[in-house]
Amino acid sequence: MDTLMSIRVFCTVAELKSFTAAAARLGISPAMASKHVLRLEERLSARLLNRTSRHVSLTETGALYFEQARQMVEGLDELEAAVSHTAVRAKGRLRVSAPVWMANPLFARVLADYRAHHPDVTLEVDLSGRLVNLVEEGFDLALRVTASPGPGLIARTIADAPFYFVASRKFLDARGRPASLDDLEGAPLIAYSLVHGDGVVTRGTGQGRETIKFAPVLASGNETLMHHACLEGMGFAFLPKWLVSDDLAAGRLERLFPDTLSFAGRLLAVYPTRKYLSGKVRSFLDFIARDLRLT
Repeated sequence: MDTLMSIRVFCTVAELKSFTAAAARLGISPAMASKHVLRLEERLSARLLNRTSRHVSLTETGALYFEQARQMVEGLDELEAAVSHTAVRAKGRLRVSAPVWMANPLFARVLADYRAHHPDVTLEVDLSGRLVNLVEEGFDLALRVTASPGPGLIARTIADAPFYFVASRKFLDARGRPASLDDLEGAPLIAYSLVHGDGVVTRGTGQGRETIKFAPVLASGNETLMHHACLEGMGFAFLPKWLVSDDLAAGRLERLFPDTLSFAGRLLAVYPTRKYLSGKVRSFLDFIARDLRLT
């Protein structure tokens, strides 16, 4: 029995959580699919799948094996396509890590449009905000606003991701709108804990460098919480354009000092260094780079 075929069958069963569905996709019988997985388990001397009459799930060992095996299978498909000059259809589960603040209508629309064009791809998006280990945790790619993608990773610029200095209308109506940067000294700041947790904001470089000392009233690494706190009138905040654009248009938030207090971030897609990208990863990268640059 072909070991590579057994690995391919196992990956398909693990993805679809069904021997019957996997067999239909691969054009073999459910009995043959079961034999392939049994042979692979015997070869590895390890149980990869838990089976009941109604449910198939990965064991702990199976989950570890699946993450590595599926990358190998996808890489082989891509390699064969490159050699034969044929396109690989985007399919399978695509695991993406992204910042918390990308839980917004714009990104949701992009994901929906991508799925409409690539219905054979199942999206799994992690918005926990933590810095995931792509290889060890089996992620296909991560979207990050960072200047340092990390060792062993390659990065592709997807779009500009500017951060605006904003406050709610009711906060400004009650406190008054600052006329100059001097008016911001000691002002309440909803601070991103990894950047402005101490309340100190620096602008400019060299001899033109100056600082503003805010009074942090809330420090958090979760931009969604910061956004809601800003809407509630807790203070000023630096928030991603994509997160606040609807609020600015509706007048719930106001942007202040656009020429002096804004940060020009870049959204990067980072992924493990490898020569051949699977069809699902390449198609997703191309799709979001095109759609997000239109905003």
